Amino acid sequence: MTARKIIIDTDPGQDDAVAILLALASPELDIVGITAVTGNVPLSLTEKNALKICELAGKPETPVYSGAIRPLMRPLVTAEHVHGKTGLDGPDLPEPKMTLHKEHAVDFTVETLMNEESGTITLCTLGPLTNIALALIREPRIASRVKELVMMGGGFFEGGNITPAAEFNIHVDPHAADIVFRSGIPIVMMPLDVTHKALTSPTRIAAFRSIGSRPGIAVAEMLGFSERFDKEKYAGEGGPLHDPCVIAYLLAPEIFKGRKCNVTVETVSELTLGMTVVDWWGVTDRPKNAFVMRDIDHEAFFAMLVERISRL
Repeated sequence: MTARKIIIDTDPGQDDAVAILLALASPELDIVGITAVTGNVPLSLTEKNALKICELAGKPETPVYSGAIRPLMRPLVTAEHVHGKTGLDGPDLPEPKMTLHKEHAVDFTVETLMNEESGTITLCTLGPLTNIALALIREPRIASRVKELVMMGGGFFEGGNITPAAEFNIHVDPHAADIVFRSGIPIVMMPLDVTHKALTSPTRIAAFRSIGSRPGIAVAEMLGFSERFDKEKYAGEGGPLHDPCVIAYLLAPEIFKGRKCNVTVETVSELTLGMTVVDWWGVTDRPKNAFVMRDIDHEAFFAMLVERISRL
């Protein structure tokens, strides 16, 4: 079977790290490149964190590119209160020996999509959509060449997690998200409505630690750190594991359920800026531009994560 070619656009982030490790552990996926974007922490840290994760996985040959340093139109909002000052607080990961590729992430994305056969590259976005929007602005023809864009972002029935209305990734750069949702690219959306059903627990974190490898122990330490915020916020046993849902969908789409909807991003209202307005019930005539997930088989999801990360 030919491996599916993907570009991972990311702002690591502990849950981004788990998603990248899952992808690196999966031979069904061919990671053409990892592109860093500012988001959970500033770009100087997200680009370094991407390198650290590749080295943790024992995959130093993975090409990593640095991208947008700020959102398109708004001041940067980061999330150190969740992820810690490095973005990967929890484990003690060494400074990376890998270096970034010199090409800018946006240039790499455009050139890859224009040079590879049309319909063979999947974009996996784990953070704000700034890099993808900039690529679309630079070369609109890439929209018709993307096989699929699978994204973590947004929310509707769950509301927001950074404002009452907005999920963090969309809130950081709502104008970029608006460009992407209007682009015509086939989109699969993993909103808070599904990721809030993929919750860690002491048992699940212990399962990663029991792998006994550096990646397994590091995942346990990362999740142990990041879930402290979510446990207090949501008053639950654990925190949601957002970004790995993107990679899990590529490997096992049958564990997710959703429907095709129109999704529109609010870019004007101060009150609801960054809200993803999902026409779940089809009450408008706006075109259905995204497959919006709402349910997940969480047991199968965590079983996959443990099994795959044990391969590293």
